[in-house]
Amino acid sequence: MTLEQFKQARQVLAGVIRDTSLIQSAHLSSICGNNVYLKPENMQVTGAYKIRGAYYKISTLSAEQREKGLITASAGNHAQGLAYAAQAAGVNATIVMPTGTPLLKVNATKGYGAKVILHGDVFDEAAELASVLSQEEELVYVHPFNDLEIATGQGTVAYEIFQDLPDVDVILVPIGGGGLAAGVSTLAKLLKPSIQVIGVEPTGAASMKASLDMGRVTTISSVTTIADGVAVKTPGEKVFPYVQENLDAIITIADVELVDAFLDVLEQHKMLVENAGLLSVAALRHLDFKEKNVVSILSGGNMDVLTMSSLVQHGLISRSRLFTFSVHLPDRPGELLRVAEILARLSANVVKLEHNQFVTVNRQSGVELQVTVEAFGHEHKDEIISTLRKEGFDAEVADAKRRVEEPFDSGTVYLYHKD
Repeated sequence: MTLEQFKQARQVLAGVIRDTSLIQSAHLSSICGNNVYLKPENMQVTGAYKIRGAYYKISTLSAEQREKGLITASAGNHAQGLAYAAQAAGVNATIVMPTGTPLLKVNATKGYGAKVILHGDVFDEAAELASVLSQEEELVYVHPFNDLEIATGQGTVAYEIFQDLPDVDVILVPIGGGGLAAGVSTLAKLLKPSIQVIGVEPTGAASMKASLDMGRVTTISSVTTIADGVAVKTPGEKVFPYVQENLDAIITIADVELVDAFLDVLEQHKMLVENAGLLSVAALRHLDFKEKNVVSILSGGNMDVLTMSSLVQHGLISRSRLFTFSVHLPDRPGELLRVAEILARLSANVVKLEHNQFVTVNRQSGVELQVTVEAFGHEHKDEIISTLRKEGFDAEVADAKRRVEEPFDSGTVYLYHKD
């Protein structure tokens, strides 16, 4: 990938991609002590940066290659980008997607005219079938990340970052297979050699970190992450040398941190960002420097409604803005009212209430009351529980263990280049 190739890609994409100007975030800046800007590729055409690489790739194909048709494997965003670009170019496209791909992404890909095949649990399994079909049906395989033209198109993100913020110091980029990281880090270093480019991976799918540690492309045994867009076992061997040369560090992020990042972006900036795109936001809390101009690339925003609702619920629970407590009451009139009066006095909004009179035959403690309330945060939650106990109620917070669990260490920074 050369500067001339990046310039060519920029010209090809002019008038095709959407202007996703940087958004300064006072909230996130206050959290990490840096000047934080968001690069909202979630607002891009098809909802992700992937349109850049796909459209540029098709522009480099011969008429004969276009006539054969295209095939790829993707967890969703590359699928939509290639389908959109192929439709615009009048080229047939087949997309193999993992069976767990959110329905929103599947339907959107079909909506752009592509043929969709669901196969495998993760990207790598879908990619195997796509490779086989490419040979059997003589289709042109367009890899979502292990392709230098694809990576060149993705790298144009860096041009726009420098256009909006010439004195940018640090770029945080999500990593799956490495196409975006390779393109952005390579162009960023060409434009400003002193810049730091930091990759961000989920700890449950840190295949690029494993590869950098080994000094060669490495396949990890399994992936476990809610960031489906970067659930890749093996990084791209073609883009790996560029990542190895130009990436300064990697930060690994636990899934539970993505839940907090989701609320930060949704509430403070009114933007919907998918889990993979939230990696660069969660990483802000782990930066070991201050007062730098930092850009977090929000790589995509294609999230289904059920996932979104789950993240909202888990996020509110993690911040004690939603919690459930239980108490045992004597089975006599007025006890429920006493609890309600305490909650009202403390401005705790009742969301749900279950009043079970048949939990035991002992009528002196015969009613189990479970109440879900909306609170202002951890301190308010503690105040509610302590007040109930002072008033004689055996209030206990119900098990609010998150269903989003992460068995790995999180928030670790791994340096690969030190100047």
